[in-house]
Amino acid sequence: MPSEVIFPLAGKRVWVAGHRGMVGSAIVRRLADENCEVVTATRSEVDLKNPAQVQAFVADKKPDALFMAAAKVGGILANDTYPADFLYDNLMIAANVTEAAYRNGVGKMLFLGSSCIYPKLAPQPIPEDALLTGPLEPTNEWYAIAKIAGIKLAQAYRKQHGCDFISAMPTNLYGPGDNFDLNTSHVLPALIRKAHEAKVAGADHITLWGTGAPRREFLHANDCADACVFLMKHYSDFEHVNVGSGEDLQIIDLARLVCEVVGFTGEIRTDTSKPDGTMRKLMSGDKLKAMGWSARIGLKDGIEGVYQGMLLA
Repeated sequence: MPSEVIFPLAGKRVWVAGHRGMVGSAIVRRLADENCEVVTATRSEVDLKNPAQVQAFVADKKPDALFMAAAKVGGILANDTYPADFLYDNLMIAANVTEAAYRNGVGKMLFLGSSCIYPKLAPQPIPEDALLTGPLEPTNEWYAIAKIAGIKLAQAYRKQHGCDFISAMPTNLYGPGDNFDLNTSHVLPALIRKAHEAKVAGADHITLWGTGAPRREFLHANDCADACVFLMKHYSDFEHVNVGSGEDLQIIDLARLVCEVVGFTGEIRTDTSKPDGTMRKLMSGDKLKAMGWSARIGLKDGIEGVYQGMLLA
C-alpha cells in the first residue's frame, strides 16, 4: 500500500517548469487526474536563465507547487561538445527557480535530476547515498555537476529556510516527444531512428557507438511522471529519491530489441573507436518501492509506442 498523502494536489495551482520537454509534458498529462490547475510558460514568456523574469513570473502566478523539469539535455556527444552551455544553463535554471520558489512561498517543489549525478564506479544497483563518493563519468560531468548543485540547492533551502523542497533522480528516460536527432539524442531514440532509417534505405547493417557491452536501465517518461506526482504527494525529506524500472540490459540487446520492434533485419555492428561511457548504471529503487510505487510500462511495449509516435510526427 502507498504511504499516506501528505501534500494533496487537488485544488492547487501547479507550475510545471519545462512543460514542453519529454518529462515535463508527461507530468502535465499525469496531472490531468489530480484536479489541479496546471501553470506553464514557454521560453519566450520566461527565460529561466534570467532571475528577474523567473521572480516576476512566480510572483504573478503564485503556484502552490512546482515540478522543476526544465533543463538543457543531450547525449554524450552534445555534453562533450558544449560543456560550458550544459554547466551554465543548468546551474542558472536550478538557482533561479529554487530562489524564486522560496521568495514567493511555493508550498512544495520537486527538483528533477539525472542518474549521471552518481560516480562512474558507483556500486550496483546504485543507492541514493552513493552521491559524491567518487569521480563522475567525464563525458557528462558538466551536466552532472549542475544537477548535483540543484539537489544541494533544494537541500540547502530545506535546511536553512524550512522549504519543502525534494529531489527525484530518474534513470535513462524515453517516451513521447523524445529527441531523435542523431547528433544530440540519447541512446534509445538514436537507435530507433538508426534502425528505421536503415530499414527504409534497405541497408544491410547499423552501427552502434562503442562495444555494445555497457548495461543501461530505461524508464518510460509516463512512469517517471507518475513517480514524480507520487513523490510530490507522499514524500517530504532531505535525501533525493531514485526513480527507475529496476531492470537493465546490455546496449547490444537493446539494439536487437529496437530492431525487432522497427522490423530491421540487418546486421548490428559496433564501432569500438567510440566511447562506451559508464559500463553499468542500474539504480536501486528500494526507497521508492518501499513507499508503494513501481514502474508499469514494459520496455518492449514502451519502444513500440515511441516508434509509432515517431512515425506519426
